[in-house]
Amino acid sequence: MSLDVSEDLLAKAETGDIGDADFVDCVKQSLPYAWQLISKVVADLKQGVAASTGSTRFADNTTPPPDEQARGQLLRVLASDSMRGALERHFGVKLAFQNCHRVAAFPPTEVDSDSYRKFISPRGQLLNQSPELRDC
Repeated sequence: MSLDVSEDLLAKAETGDIGDADFVDCVKQSLPYAWQLISKVVADLKQGVAASTGSTRFADNTTPPPDEQARGQLLRVLASDSMRGALERHFGVKLAFQNCHRVAAFPPTEVDSDSYRKFISPRGQLLNQSPELRDC
């Protein structure tokens, strides 16, 4: 199970749509490692602690998760369209993902940039490989 859904939130969902705030809070409480990591990457971007390629700014994480539980949280949150989309709307960024741990946050205005296209390209994925990441 990806999320710990409270009885109240489940009842709300059964009777109609729920808002992003309730959903994002559920993600935050259920997947704390993923929440903390994405929050840090977004904070780095907004504070200017970002990689810069030409005129494009983005922030990313290159540190692997400390254990399989943390890795699983990150995979679940980024593999789910609804969770990933809610986090992107909440933080006002576009998230990009490689290798079960490398998460980057781009300003939405940079989605058409060379840096974004390089990050999400097959070449970018291949260049970000290493033997210690083989099992991720």
